[in-house]
Parts: sequence; structure tokens; C-alpha cells
Amino acid sequence: MSDFEMTELLSKHDSCNMADLTRSFVEDFEMAISQETGLSSDTDWSGVVCLGMGGSGAGGRFLKSLADSEGGMPFVIWSDYGLPSWWGPEWLVLATSYSGNTEETLDGVKEALESGGSVIAVSSGGQLSDIVLGSDDATLIEVPEGQMPRTAFGHIFGSQMAVCWDMGLLRRPNGDDLTAMLGRLRDASFQADPSQGDAIWQTMAKSLVGREIGIISPTELGAAGYRFACQINENANGFANPVDVPEMNHNEIVAWQSEGQHRAMIALTCEGIHPRSQARMHWLVDNIESQISWRIDCEGQSLLERLLYATHVTDWISIMLAVLKQNDPSEMTPIDSLKAHLSTI
Repeated sequence: MSDFEMTELLSKHDSCNMADLTRSFVEDFEMAISQETGLSSDTDWSGVVCLGMGGSGAGGRFLKSLADSEGGMPFVIWSDYGLPSWWGPEWLVLATSYSGNTEETLDGVKEALESGGSVIAVSSGGQLSDIVLGSDDATLIEVPEGQMPRTAFGHIFGSQMAVCWDMGLLRRPNGDDLTAMLGRLRDASFQADPSQGDAIWQTMAKSLVGREIGIISPTELGAAGYRFACQINENANGFANPVDVPEMNHNEIVAWQSEGQHRAMIALTCEGIHPRSQARMHWLVDNIESQISWRIDCEGQSLLERLLYATHVTDWISIMLAVLKQNDPSEMTPIDSLKAHLSTI
């Protein structure tokens, strides 16, 4: 398929210009990490609870991965109403809702503030902004409004990183390293862009049409694998299942040996992971029997860069898969229908 044909498909089916929003990912991230949060170093916490759902909640998983690899305190993901029973005010709450109206996140924020906790919120407005601005124990980090949450990941995750760096919760890279990383990510974005990049990404997307997709990642890249599956669910209206190595080697690996005519495997790999996990990933790629099998080597000089690389190129794959299926990647009728139903209860 030529770049022209893919551009035509995007023009026909991409009603809200998701492709253009995806092209701005690196710039969005750079702008977000460069902002002044007004926060100062504060590491006197037992840990951080990251509240968020869907596209707004994805960044918490990335923060957890970074904290597990190089941080000094635990980051816990909470994608539900309220807060975990063990939570106490010694745990910082980082609440993210792009719209500011996500009911599960609002419920947790209210509980935290009523119980004497401290909240940092990332949002473009809505009820969350009103609650935070009305509390002395909460801080609002604003992101630009007007996008679908899953297209605003650069703004959202970049703002979360700025918070964590300014507070000393995660180590900030030096300026030269950040500049070099952003340059490499821009090159990667150009290469994956269906209107001008390497045709291999279009070939990959075309091979996935009509298939259930298994996404296998080392634990370090699990957040990117999970988000990739969600993007396929939401953008391309397709089933995808993310699993991590080594855990899947103790269960799902058996199912991959069974007969299946409509499956595809995508393995996310990178340098810098545990050597035993690396060996496991190599074995899986060489030995799992699947009609369609791809490996994406997630490039980068740090785990942060590898996660961002994986996230961005797989966003492009999900968008291309959507328009190849003649789906609008911006449409989310079931989610809208459920929200309308819940509003009546």
C-alpha cells in the first residue's frame, strides 16, 4: 500500500484528525515537561497512588514502571472508585482526568481530601479542577483541552513527569540527554507516520486486520503493551490481549501452541531488561507458532525513551489498523452510550 493510499484512507475515515494529533505527540510532551509546576522537592511520602481511567490513567502505569526500575518509592495504580483500604494521608494522590469529569477518579479525590490527604491533579478542567482549586490540600496541573484523552498522552504524561521530577519523586535526566531523546523520538515519529514514513509499519497494520492480537512485553515495557492493547480496542475496534514476560511463561505460553487461524503476535523488546527475561523473549519470538508474528525493537538510551518510543509507534499502528478496517478511530459509541446510561442512575 502506498503512502498516498493510506493518506486517502485517513482523509476518508479519520473524522477528528487523530493522525494530526498523533503527529504532535513529541511537541506536546516537550511542552509539558518544560512547564513550571510550582512544586518543590518533597519526598517524605510512603508512596504515590495514581488515580485514573482509560486514556487519562495510562500515564500512571508508565510512572510505576519507571519507579519500579529506578525510583525510591512505590507507585501504585488505582483504576476504580474510592481508594484502597490501606491508603492513608502519608500516601500522595496523583489524580488524572483529562476531562475532569471521570466519576471514578472524582470519587477517589473526594475521599482523599475528606480524609486529610494531599492531591495533585492533572486535568483540562471539569469538576476535578473545581474541587482542587477549592482545596488548600490540592494542586492543579492544567493541560490543554479539546482532545480525546487517548490523543493527549503527550500532554498528560509529560505533565505527570514534570510533577515527579520537580518533587524529586523520580530522577530528572540532564538537559542534553532530554534534548537528544526528543530528537530521536521525532525521527521515530517521522518513520512511523503513514503519510511519509517507512512502509513496514503499514505492512504490519495490514497484516493485523481481522485478527485477535496478543501483545507480549517484558515487564519493563508492560505499560506500553497495555496501552497498545487499549488503543487497538478503542481506535481500531479490535480485540487485543497484553501479557508480560516472565509471568506469561507460566500460563499463556501453552495456549500459543494450540491451533489458531486468526491470531497475531506482537512482541515488544528492548535492551536493558533482565538477561533471563531477554532470553525468554528471544525464545518466544523464535518458537511460538503464529501465522502472523512481529517484533518491535523499542529503541532508546533509557527506559523512559523506550517506553515513549513503544507508545508512539504503536499509536500509529492502531490508527492505521482502524482506517484499514474502514473504522473511524475517533468513534467510541459504546463508551458514550454507557456514560449516558450511568447519568440516568
